[in-house]
Amino acid sequence: MSAVLPSVAIEKSNSPISASRLLRWWQVLLALWVVTLLVPFLNLWVPEGHWLHVSDYLVSLLGKMLCYAMCALALDLIWGYTGILSLGHGLFFALGGYCVGMYLMREAAGPGALPAFMVFLDWKALPWHWALSDSLVVQLLLVLVAPGLLAWVFGYFAFRSRIKGVYFSIITQALTYAAMLLFFRNETGFGGNNGFTDFKSLAGVPLAEPTTRLWLFVISGCVLIAFYLLARWIVGSKFGRLLQAIRDAESRVMFTGYDPLRYKLAIWVLSALMCGVAGALYVLQVGIINPSEMSTAASIEMAVWVAVGGRATLVGPILGAFFVNGTKSVFTVLWPEAWLFVLGGLFIVVTLFLPNGLLGLLKSLKRKVKP
Repeated sequence: MSAVLPSVAIEKSNSPISASRLLRWWQVLLALWVVTLLVPFLNLWVPEGHWLHVSDYLVSLLGKMLCYAMCALALDLIWGYTGILSLGHGLFFALGGYCVGMYLMREAAGPGALPAFMVFLDWKALPWHWALSDSLVVQLLLVLVAPGLLAWVFGYFAFRSRIKGVYFSIITQALTYAAMLLFFRNETGFGGNNGFTDFKSLAGVPLAEPTTRLWLFVISGCVLIAFYLLARWIVGSKFGRLLQAIRDAESRVMFTGYDPLRYKLAIWVLSALMCGVAGALYVLQVGIINPSEMSTAASIEMAVWVAVGGRATLVGPILGAFFVNGTKSVFTVLWPEAWLFVLGGLFIVVTLFLPNGLLGLLKSLKRKVKP
């Protein structure tokens, strides 16, 4: 093992966890906890008009960014640490959103009634895949089962065929695009191009209430913390070191008796599950889900978040998700037609001049400031 993974194994066996590394770790966790506690305080107890007041709109916006950060973290596990660039994670994100959206549509329609879009299309009965959509427990399970099962089937055949590199990226993009075209069709029973919207409540709790949105924000923050801790544990384990070995020299890993298929498939499915959960929380806060979430542009944006923040760092992708989407929010208000040019330019600048992303830039600046 040490012959195959000299750098990783030596770092694990001979480098004790330094105080500075522990400090950085706890700073990240503390920052996330402060967000989940500080934002509710500034929203509920600081009066409107005060410069410290956090509006309900900003709470929803930050909640949406937390969901995006989960996707960026999930993609970093598969791309940054395993070397597999996926351009189809938007599909897993959308599947999680559609699963919880089906329940919300049934609840909005009322007991025994068809969802509004089915009434509009003059449908007489629910499709077979809507049979258990009135059960919140079933739909929450599907948030995990649907993206996880699809990821397992797709990943098994792709990894068994040893598809890698740009070819893997292309087929993930093709899979997402095919799914988007399928969901655009009215006869599939997913609302066509309009998707699902006009949600009223979740298990009787009104979704439009500011308090509900605040709770959803806090839940999203806690889930992101949990995902970060899980990702940090995975990366520091033997499993994580094997993933990095597969990224750096997959053929050498195979020669030592390890089967890369199992490891790649496991992290691929976990990454899809994380995106599914993010999609479900996103729909609850945004109030809409449609096939545009499966567009190739949406999946490419996720890769941009990871690249801008810094691959294989875990913290960097979270930072990149907040930075890119915060910049997007500003530009779409002030200069919407320029946003795509800014996004493309940002990706080019990072690729050419900041290969380690914003987190790498901050670390280099910190080293220069130190005496």
